Amino acid sequence: MKLRPLHDRVIVKRVENERKTASGIVIPDNAAEKPDQGEVLAVGPGKKDDQGKLIPMGLKVGDRILFGKYSGQTVKVDGDELLVMREDDVMAVVEGA
Repeated sequence: MKLRPLHDRVIVKRVENERKTASGIVIPDNAAEKPDQGEVLAVGPGKKDDQGKLIPMGLKVGDRILFGKYSGQTVKVDGDELLVMREDDVMAVVEGA
């Protein structure tokens, strides 16, 4: 990947949701919601506080995260649809994923 996020931004690839409900009903692509989970592909160095001291990121490459439905900016890189978002847009890290 050729993207290097700046400041407190992260590059995320969405993780696809299941296409079948628990009862076995298949959800067509046009009815499925965009997934709200993703894998962190790259992280910026962090943001600076009021004194200019760097605050390191709490995320790392490979983390599986939860984020809001409308979080981030969608970009296409090498045919892949990726999200660029601020660390503040991340709601949680999925442990054990």
